[in-house]
Amino acid sequence: MTIDFNRRGFLVGAAGVAAAASVLRPSLGWAKDATRVTRLTPFYGPAPGIAKLNANENPYGPSKKALAAIQEASLSGSYYASESAMALRAMIAERNGVDPEFVAISSGSSGVLAATAINAAQTGNILGPDLFWDTTSMAVEQQAIAKIVRLPKDSGLEIDLDAMYAAIDDSISMVQVVNPNNPTGLLTDPVALKAFCIKAAKKATVLVDEAYNEVTDAPESNTMVGLVRDGHDVIVARTFSKIYGLAGMRIGYIIAAPETIESIGKYGIGSYGLNQAGLAAAIASYEDAEFMDASRAKIREAREMVYSALKENGLTGLPSQTNFIFADLGSLNAQTFREGMEKENVLIRGIYRDYTNWSRVSMGRLEHVQMYVDALPKVLSRLS
Repeated sequence: MTIDFNRRGFLVGAAGVAAAASVLRPSLGWAKDATRVTRLTPFYGPAPGIAKLNANENPYGPSKKALAAIQEASLSGSYYASESAMALRAMIAERNGVDPEFVAISSGSSGVLAATAINAAQTGNILGPDLFWDTTSMAVEQQAIAKIVRLPKDSGLEIDLDAMYAAIDDSISMVQVVNPNNPTGLLTDPVALKAFCIKAAKKATVLVDEAYNEVTDAPESNTMVGLVRDGHDVIVARTFSKIYGLAGMRIGYIIAAPETIESIGKYGIGSYGLNQAGLAAAIASYEDAEFMDASRAKIREAREMVYSALKENGLTGLPSQTNFIFADLGSLNAQTFREGMEKENVLIRGIYRDYTNWSRVSMGRLEHVQMYVDALPKVLSRLS
């Protein structure tokens, strides 16, 4: 059966996230007047000639199998997607050695991650590193029901597991780890992370966001799903938005104990938030190893292009196991750098929190990554 998330609870609990997500900010390809924002051309991705490297999509997806499934499913787009959701839950459960009751699917992993944060906030605060993908957890601060407790900065921008364990006290209800981390791209050693999760889960729920797990060189070795099977108080989140190339189709999920799934379900809307085309694409993509291998190869090639360009221009980037790189700009300001790159039709991210000299660039299509490589020395020259 699908999880019947409580509609009212979700709408109240996730209002902050929904409001933030609904804001449309003008960018290249948009025009704005006093009353409305309208798109100039009817396209669904970046405008022609724009290198969109500011979000971690896989531009090589959806796969051919997914596209065929989308076309077929769209013919039944008039029907709610509960049956398709159950099919995908069963597939995910089978691969991970759990029953379907251990799986909850949502619109991207964002929906269920927000519900997870709100559920945890009913009994305490959320603990995380100083820098991590905190967008969904920020809902609890936006609604003033709990707060995010952050570790002090680490000089290498790594997650200090010992410090995190020491910071778990009675005020903490959930610990959140993103592995590999976003925006740093760093992979926490899976042996060390497993040991941490086992002991930390005795004190608080541990959420491991594995959005980029399938992008890593060894996905099976890096996952913490086995801890869920073993009965530890651990939640693992995954998404079809990254390696599968389905960011616009909005399918994600968590794996956790059935009682945890039921508790989190009070703050979501279950299969009502899903769509037939996205589910069909996810089902078709889930075991498409050929497409995933090809995507990983392109991502690695793009990363090497960026690393080489950074080195040639006197810069460095953190070692990444994701489809983005966190680059150290030295004395330069990341927001100013972002604005300079935008003038070259290259979109990247700006400042994260107070990390003013760190710049994140995502791995898009190789021709778009080449635009970043070509623009890099021009922008650096202007800024210096």
